[in-house]
Amino acid sequence: MTPLNTVVTWVDARERLPRDGTPVAAAVTGRYPADSTTGSTAGTALGEEFWLVRPMVFTSLHWSEDGAEHRDCFVDSDGVVRLPYGGTSAETVTHWAGLPTLPGGTTHLVLGEGVRSALQSAWGARPVQ
Repeated sequence: MTPLNTVVTWVDARERLPRDGTPVAAAVTGRYPADSTTGSTAGTALGEEFWLVRPMVFTSLHWSEDGAEHRDCFVDSDGVVRLPYGGTSAETVTHWAGLPTLPGGTTHLVLGEGVRSALQSAWGARPVQ
């Protein structure tokens, strides 16, 4: 039986950043937009705070579609840029973790003919209790 459990080690983004080009799980915090039907009272922040995990890539230099330059940032699959906590973006990354390997394997990528056998091995594996 191939074990499917993994351990995640979170790194505080204020203390250390990943290497350039590293895909990571990023813990992002910010505030959802305010609900226009409920409104808000003067002096209160709009929306609801959140903290969630997103897959992202860390890069030392990123050019947005609008031509803006971003340094030492996390970018998601939609091209949304988030800076490490304490930065000037509305949503910031508090922590990051390296992504786990593929289920039942020791790599992050399988291509070509090896995919079918890797999938079969993973589907036959069960989590260790």
